[in-house]
Amino acid sequence: MGMPLDVCRLPLVGGHPALDLVNTVERGAPLDGEPPHDYLTDASALLRWTVRAGLISDAEADRAGAVWREDPAAAQAGLAAVRDLREGLHLVLLAAIQPSAGDPDGPGEGDPIAAGAALVRLHERWSGAAARATLVLDRGDPPRIRLTYGTVPAMLIPDRIAETALDVLRTADLTRVRRCPVPEGGCGWLFLDQSRNGSRRWCRMADCGTAAKSRRLTERRRAARAGTP
Repeated sequence: MGMPLDVCRLPLVGGHPALDLVNTVERGAPLDGEPPHDYLTDASALLRWTVRAGLISDAEADRAGAVWREDPAAAQAGLAAVRDLREGLHLVLLAAIQPSAGDPDGPGEGDPIAAGAALVRLHERWSGAAARATLVLDRGDPPRIRLTYGTVPAMLIPDRIAETALDVLRTADLTRVRRCPVPEGGCGWLFLDQSRNGSRRWCRMADCGTAAKSRRLTERRRAARAGTP
């Protein structure tokens, strides 16, 4: 097995930052005796990923990073909060995934009971983030009032992620959530299918899709050779 990618090279394939967050853990077939690899290895990795995903600016990362370096306990608490948001969101999104087109009466991907409990935790996290948010006058054209999350540096990243988790649940078409098919060799990452006819199956055709096609071709060739007298 090769070395895992650095978090800053991790593909952003989810179609929304909240799904890209869910995909910061390996979600494919588990390896014997090994836990899934978590790309958010520490608070520093979380800072880098959040900037790359466009959830915070470089200046905001500098402010949050300075506070976290001064207070390692706050950094660990922030990382733990983000991981909790990530896993709760994963459970909720799995429960939203529809049965496959080939088996429309079959079960969905997730556990509705676990998803319900996760939704309660997500609400609690978002409520805390909203309590720390402030109203800001945006002097654009036209002017408007914005609710700005992440005004407390130590909680900037968890609060901004709570905001984006709520955004995907409120605004995305959850019937378009897909899981890269693990039984067919996919990685298990989630993505929003934004294709016109809703037929996208792979996180990235160039990666999982191509690998699966290659495996099927190899299997057909082996079967053909085995059947040759």
